Amino acid sequence: MNADKRWVLLDAHGESFFSAQPGTLGGHRGSRIYGRLDCPAALRAIARGGYVGQRVFFLDEASAHAAGYRPCARCLPLAYAAWRTSSHHPPP
Repeated sequence: MNADKRWVLLDAHGESFFSAQPGTLGGHRGSRIYGRLDCPAALRAIARGGYVGQRVFFLDEASAHAAGYRPCARCLPLAYAAWRTSSHHPPP
């Protein structure tokens, strides 16, 4: 592995920064949703094109939440259910 490798991630304020560690979660700026890097829904969207330009990465869930992103219902169903029942989002 290249010791000089840096990844661009988003912090808790939604600002980009360089990290020596890769992101563990991917997100989409437009929908403000984050999920696992192997999420089937995200991989389908990437395969269709148009998604990659809006893709962002987070080091952890706390950063994604703080930046205003919600969990993916497909790949993080328990986190999504907890988010849905919390008072931190508007009702549907």
